[in-house]
Formats: sequence, structure tokens, C-alpha cells
Amino acid sequence: MAVRWYAVHTYSGQEGKVFQFLHELIQAGEMAGKLTQVLMPTQDVVKVKNGRKTKTTRKFFPCYVLVEMELSKEIMHVVQNTAGVMGFVGGNKPQALREEEIRRILGQTEKTVRQQISEVPFEIGDAVKIKEGPFKDFDGVVDEIHPEKGKIKVMVSVFGRSTPVEVDFMHVNPIS
Repeated sequence: MAVRWYAVHTYSGQEGKVFQFLHELIQAGEMAGKLTQVLMPTQDVVKVKNGRKTKTTRKFFPCYVLVEMELSKEIMHVVQNTAGVMGFVGGNKPQALREEEIRRILGQTEKTVRQQISEVPFEIGDAVKIKEGPFKDFDGVVDEIHPEKGKIKVMVSVFGRSTPVEVDFMHVNPIS
């Protein structure tokens, strides 16, 4: 029987436990050739809040774990009876994921290993106060946002002229 990818529906917040349990089964070699891989696609997200960068992990598919397995009663029983599992997508007749879906998902997870996604706490037009650097205590307006660099361009008034200044996300505070 062919080994294919299937989506397993988990209870909210249980994805990590299900992933860990199935991963340990695979590592122990108890399901050799029948249960080959388990994935919980995630990405690291850097948020700037109150001037501090915090790194969190976001799941691509909350409440789901992807499993590469042979579709047999024995393996289905093991996966379905794992604590935190609600069942397979497709119910009693699990639907295998299409090959292009899996390639896209695997490509997405490999790409995000190299690249962190930043959540931008500002929008163009927001009023901000610079709190560090040569323009400390200057007020300005966000003109451009560069999430890949973690910087924004702020237009500040210097000697009555509007001047662009590039600043780190964490070096500015929003003005309420």
C-alpha cells in the first residue's frame, strides 16, 4: 500500500502534543514504513510591542497535524486514538492530500525556516514619536514600512521642512 499525506484534526491547542507523540512513535521505529513523517507547519513571527521585539511561533494550520502514512486499519487506529486527535479530514474514509498541496506546504515551511515574518505594529499615516537616536523626541508620520528590515520611514519636521528618517520599529512609539 502506498504511503500518502493525510490531515489529522486535533483539539484546539493540542497540535503540539499530538505532533510530539506521533514523532516519538516514528523515532522509536514502532511504525517502520507505515507511519513515516508528521508535520506541524509553523513560522516564526517577530512582533514589536511597547518598543520590544518578541518572537512567537504561529501555526499555518491551527487544529491540524499532517501525517505521512500507509492507510491501514492498524495505523488509522493508532493515529485516531492518540490523545488530542478528533479524527481524520474525511472521517472514516480519510482523504489523501494532493501532491501539489504537500509540495506547496513543504516549500512554505522550508522558506519560512530561512525567513522570519514581522508583524508591523504601524500603518502608513500613523503618528509616532522617535524615542532613540539623533532624532529622539521628534514627532512624525509613518511614510513607508519595510517589514523585512524591521524599519519604517518617518517624515519629521526639521527646521520647518519635512525630512524622511529611517528608524527601527522598536525605536518609535505610536502617539495616541
